[in-house]
Amino acid sequence: MMGLVQLNLPRPMSLRGRWAALAAVRAAWGRGDDCRAEGSLWHYDDGDGNWADLHHRGDGRAVLLGHSNEDSETFYAEGSDFFEEPETDLLAGAPEWWEPPVRGAREGELFLGFVYGFDGSTWERAEYDAEDGFRGVRLPALSDESTRASILALIEHASGPQGSLPSRESVDALIEADARIDKELLADVVPSTGWDVTAGVAAALAFRPA
Repeated sequence: MMGLVQLNLPRPMSLRGRWAALAAVRAAWGRGDDCRAEGSLWHYDDGDGNWADLHHRGDGRAVLLGHSNEDSETFYAEGSDFFEEPETDLLAGAPEWWEPPVRGAREGELFLGFVYGFDGSTWERAEYDAEDGFRGVRLPALSDESTRASILALIEHASGPQGSLPSRESVDALIEADARIDKELLADVVPSTGWDVTAGVAAALAFRPA
């Protein structure tokens, strides 16, 4: 049986503050579906078909899966048939608890390029040589820098060339809140007109379910 390959990725809960900050800004803008928390699932997509879902599986475990339209060269299950390419078994050597999120994605007719599992201490994936597309998804929550850049780029795009950008300090405070975002923190980041701060706060707090 093939072994699993260890990965150098942040622990799942270290992603929460960044993911929630971006979700708050996107929801305030009216684009909350692209970045959100729904119970134990955290979702991100870039609007161009590149996406990643983080499923919390209890006991500190998690499964991260997704696909990049441009960069995934791994073809799993239905994807192998659709693209008429050799299949990459993304679950080869994986424990059974990885499988339910994969089954859900397949039932939703989503192509999969990568499936990573976190057992409470280490991220791992199946052994393969092909590019799986994870880097192509460019998940902002992997670092403070990429999250900050994504938030600033979003506000600049939404506000136009005449709009003003928030300070680095205010964006960093949003990230450091670790999903405990209030209206004042978010109002310091997003424009004062046409943005729904209440919706943004609710989107962030969803990353800390009761």
